[in-house]
Amino acid sequence: MRDAPLRLRFAPSPTGYLHVGGARTALFNWLLAKKSGGTLVLRIEDTDRSRHVADSVEKIVQDMRWLGLEWDEGPEVGGDHGPYFQSERLEFYRKYTDQLIEQGKAYYALETPQELQAARLAARKEKRSYAYKRPDPLPTCEEADAARQEGKPVTVRFATPGKDLVIQDEILGEVRLASQEIEDFVIQKGDGWPTYHLACVVDDELMKINYVIRGQEHLINTPKHVALQEALGFSTPRYAHLPLIFNMAGAKMSKREKLTTIRERLGQATKGYKAGTPEAEGFYSKLYEVVGGAAVVDALGEGKADEAILEKFATFFGLELPEVNVHDFRLGGYLPEALLNFMSLLGWSAGDDREQLTLAETVELFDVDRIGKANARFDRKKLIAFNTDWCQKVTPERLVEGFGDYLEQTGSPMASAGAAVKIHLLSVCAGFRTFRELESKCGPLFVENDRIVFNPKAVKKLLVRGDRAGYKMLAKVLPELDACPTWSPKELEALFERLCADYDTKLGNVAQPIRVAVTGTNVSPPIFDTLAILGKEKTIARIQQCSSLQEE
Repeated sequence: MRDAPLRLRFAPSPTGYLHVGGARTALFNWLLAKKSGGTLVLRIEDTDRSRHVADSVEKIVQDMRWLGLEWDEGPEVGGDHGPYFQSERLEFYRKYTDQLIEQGKAYYALETPQELQAARLAARKEKRSYAYKRPDPLPTCEEADAARQEGKPVTVRFATPGKDLVIQDEILGEVRLASQEIEDFVIQKGDGWPTYHLACVVDDELMKINYVIRGQEHLINTPKHVALQEALGFSTPRYAHLPLIFNMAGAKMSKREKLTTIRERLGQATKGYKAGTPEAEGFYSKLYEVVGGAAVVDALGEGKADEAILEKFATFFGLELPEVNVHDFRLGGYLPEALLNFMSLLGWSAGDDREQLTLAETVELFDVDRIGKANARFDRKKLIAFNTDWCQKVTPERLVEGFGDYLEQTGSPMASAGAAVKIHLLSVCAGFRTFRELESKCGPLFVENDRIVFNPKAVKKLLVRGDRAGYKMLAKVLPELDACPTWSPKELEALFERLCADYDTKLGNVAQPIRVAVTGTNVSPPIFDTLAILGKEKTIARIQQCSSLQEE
């Protein structure tokens, strides 16, 4: 079996968007498949219907393709071992569940959820660990049918073999789970759907998966899967369990980071408010209008808010939430090349001092033996540094392509700009860290004049301070700009040099008031390029619009 071509799988559950930890798993499976000349299967494990998120499959597929991690078999590709959605494979799971029951290796369990919860509470009260006790005698088929007729849930449990379970992990070495730590676990739920354990084992066998790379959070499940494989007469794949990914604070990267950020901001915003006061009611009225009502705020407190709701809270508070999902990084303005390069180093080392590697170089160097056991740390500062470097070393064509994708994904007004304008902006703003940073700097040039938002601090510092020196400068230069015959960076630079000489002043004293007038802030591309891209008509209109502010 070890000499057979490798067949690997990435098997996400569509209970949310593609988490960066799942993306790292997909990447390592993809790398080993490419390195060995093997096959990567994409399988959608959608049997948990209660947590299914409607658009998550589409987002998972889109994000994997954005990363460049194409699969050899699976949705939208096909293959000889489909269907590749577990929800379409129920007949297989029922077949093997029946086989285990017939062989006495599984049995019906008739306890209600309330009875199981009472048993757990009793164990806790008696200060002992809870373990499910196998009924003796086992319920019969007739008793199971009768229970169903009464509307009671009937599950199927696997009869664990009563021995220590051992696996040889490719990363961790021997992993042993003592027999007393393994209770008879459920393989078929009361609604007839399989649990993760059974569906995973059956599909790995039928899809001929012989190498499984997954996160260490699944390590507790693997001995159970090996026991099921032995009971069913299936082969056992080679297993490699990847180290966990923590943030720099030492906590698992999860949606909870977003929840915590929003809760802290909500707490700051409502500090000192007394319930029922006009101030409190006014704040919550505005919040409810944006996020969808009081029930949504309550759901946030209970940790039940989905990604769309979290984004509404972020919009209301003007927050940039921590990136956790691949789509977050796509919307954050990262190149997939940088994210892939960074993720490849979360637990793996190339074996030398090199870190910034192309995907092709990573494939060439990849070896499971170089995956460590220690948990990895997701250092966002390092990722930003990687992205900054990647934006400088990819080809201009690739950079424009990546920038265009970011603008389309975010719905930015800049998306309508032509390729030449985008190339020019990327050039004059070289050194930017993310596309989001670039858009923040250049975005105001592409909105309608009446959508300009003036930063109060910039207005005060550069227009009002010094007896309204900035406003006075705008009044002086407006007719000069209006009379400028040729509107190009070169001609504008010459005009500004003359104005500085005429008024015996520095360039900043001319350029900064104009920058605030045309963008609303004190940050933009070089002023000559800013005005050239904006165009003469818009430049004049925006300066006039800004000048009118001092009359209000």
